[in-house]
Amino acid sequence: MAKDFYEVLGVTRSASQKEIRQAYRALARKFHPDVNPGDPEAEARFKEINRANEVLADAETRKKYDQYGDQWQHADQIEEMRRRQGAAGRGARGPGGAEGYSFSFNAEDLGDLGNLFGGDRGRASTGGGSGGVFDSLFRRAAGRQRGRDVEHTVRVTLEEAYRGTSRTLELREGEEECRICGGAGQLAGATCHACRGSGVAAPVRRLEVNIPAGVADGNRIRVAGKGGSGVNGGVAGDLFLRVEVAPHRTFERKGDDLHVDVDVPVADAALGGEVRVPTLKGKSLALRVPAGTQGGRVFRLAGQGMARSGGGFGDLFARARLVLPERLTDEQRRLFEELRRASDVGDEAEVAS
Repeated sequence: MAKDFYEVLGVTRSASQKEIRQAYRALARKFHPDVNPGDPEAEARFKEINRANEVLADAETRKKYDQYGDQWQHADQIEEMRRRQGAAGRGARGPGGAEGYSFSFNAEDLGDLGNLFGGDRGRASTGGGSGGVFDSLFRRAAGRQRGRDVEHTVRVTLEEAYRGTSRTLELREGEEECRICGGAGQLAGATCHACRGSGVAAPVRRLEVNIPAGVADGNRIRVAGKGGSGVNGGVAGDLFLRVEVAPHRTFERKGDDLHVDVDVPVADAALGGEVRVPTLKGKSLALRVPAGTQGGRVFRLAGQGMARSGGGFGDLFARARLVLPERLTDEQRRLFEELRRASDVGDEAEVAS
């Protein structure tokens, strides 16, 4: 006969959650393997205490345990069978045309039914082990539940978004009270090694994920099957990566296109010349600037932008930014003055005409 979880923890069925927690902590400290090295009885008792606490510390599972005893894990299936029984009613006709039948049972009867199908082994154990044919039927009937989806934010640079990159993530399933120290943070006066004195623990899972080239700020990447674990053999959930692309000091991104300002010396803008345009590939490109280029003029460099999801690349747009010498030499001043006089003469001739 399976031990009653309340008896295992030494509390009454009316005990509060706080009393259950306190009882568990006291027993866990007493029977912990670190406190009783090499004592198999203490280790077995410690596992038994942990099992009882896992069920009674959670209000939902405790409610099921109070109602169904050691068959609490099958509570949903029992209720479903009862629901179907009520819907079918008595005397329903079976698929072969013969009179059907219905049945009823109490949760307390499950142990006897287990013996009927599989002897003592038919009784489900509180340790979660196999329980004969009857238990196998319940396991088959148990609805498989898909694991929950997990979302994680990943921050990348524009260069990483351009080339594609990878990240090693540390995913935590969610914090829970440390099962070793019961949330106390200490064991026998020493810091608990499991939670490092915090009293809480969260299973950590390391996972390497790939970030594809061309990813944009706000994109959501699905990594199938890397979310929360499924229940009763159900498939795992998915991991969703929400991407944040950091702003760049040189390039501005608009969709799959990139925009950049390019300094053009005023002489090259006036007479024509060649300037260098930076790219995310790491190498600059030569750009021919025609004579008479005005500040703000935009030049398109095809295929030098971000990777597109459907294939190919966006474009790079270079915007001319005229650059004047900060300090003019005497020769430069003389030439600019000549240029101004020539411009004035041209303006006068145009007005006279």
